[in-house]
Amino acid sequence: MDTITIPKNLMKKGDLVIIPRKEYEGLLDFKKAISKDQSWFWTKEWQKKEKKADDDIKAGRVSGPFDNAKDLIKHLNGLKKRNV
Repeated sequence: MDTITIPKNLMKKGDLVIIPRKEYEGLLDFKKAISKDQSWFWTKEWQKKEKKADDDIKAGRVSGPFDNAKDLIKHLNGLKKRNV
């Protein structure tokens, strides 16, 4: 779910505002709301990678945590040898 910031003068403290994406797309150029140094995260290519990562996490396809970098590198080399 995407989030946007609603200006304080449009709501009272504690109000919950939910706007379906379909409704606010015409009101807001979403790219302008994202700082330029964070725009890479919202590219279609990166969002596709984020979805894949989320799917891998949900399916339990994760490694770690590791106690140190040496253990991490050993694990990664083992994956490379198995061609995972």
